Amino acid sequence: MQTKPAFQVIVVVRDIDTETWQFLEQGSHNNLPLYTVKVTVPGVVAALNAGLEAVESDIVSITDDDAAPHPDWLERITAHFTSDSRIGGVGGRDWIHQGTKLEDDSREVVGELQWFGRVIGNHHLGVGDPRKVDVLKGVNMSFRSSAIGKLRFDERMRGTGAQVHFEMAFTLTLKRTGWQIIYDPSVAVDHYPAQRFDEDQRNRFNDIAFINLVHNETLVLLEHLPPIRRAVFLVWAVLVGTRDSLGFVQWLRLLPTEGKLAGQKWVASMRGRWQGWQTWYYSDF
Repeated sequence: MQTKPAFQVIVVVRDIDTETWQFLEQGSHNNLPLYTVKVTVPGVVAALNAGLEAVESDIVSITDDDAAPHPDWLERITAHFTSDSRIGGVGGRDWIHQGTKLEDDSREVVGELQWFGRVIGNHHLGVGDPRKVDVLKGVNMSFRSSAIGKLRFDERMRGTGAQVHFEMAFTLTLKRTGWQIIYDPSVAVDHYPAQRFDEDQRNRFNDIAFINLVHNETLVLLEHLPPIRRAVFLVWAVLVGTRDSLGFVQWLRLLPTEGKLAGQKWVASMRGRWQGWQTWYYSDF
């Protein structure tokens, strides 16, 4: 239960998700102001956009079906939006539970887009005071409805389920239009990463999922970086990259430990970069 009652609870359910429909039919949620939205298009983007169409409140708070918000979640979120009318988005820490193990490490830098295009997440490890960030994480993010307006999650994001980096496109768009995005570690949810029923199986390599991830990241950053930084990003991405989106240097670094797998990741990354550039380029012309 939340210390601040929700005005409206929107549950977006896939049409083929029989288990969830059966649970909802049991009526154990009758004490909640529940509104159910059916979605038939695969992917988290379609689900979230369908949910946004049903929002009637001044603030919309989003979490996943494998997460449980802390009791003061809505109260803390509301306090941030009330405190400053310039705040368009608020997010917080997701405490990740891997079986019986809780990831309790800590990081000061969270949700930062560096000047050359590298994105630092760390939302699940953030500590310290509330601060402005560039990017929030989908499992724990809230927005002012007036800031969103007619903005919707980018349907160009690839993937049939997770569609990694969809939230980066959304939050960077809000920030670019002048809204502040706040990360507060005390705005917390417990996150129990569940099995994904698509090509992206989290820590297991899949070339399609890898290509989709890099495509999405590339598209978002090309769209939101100014021209000079965009060019720097492309050079850095191809030559260096990250562990999740390999460039040449990252391939060399992983080669001794991962061997052939490192090569597969590098090839998938290069394909994702190229496809992301194509999507961006042909979206503009």
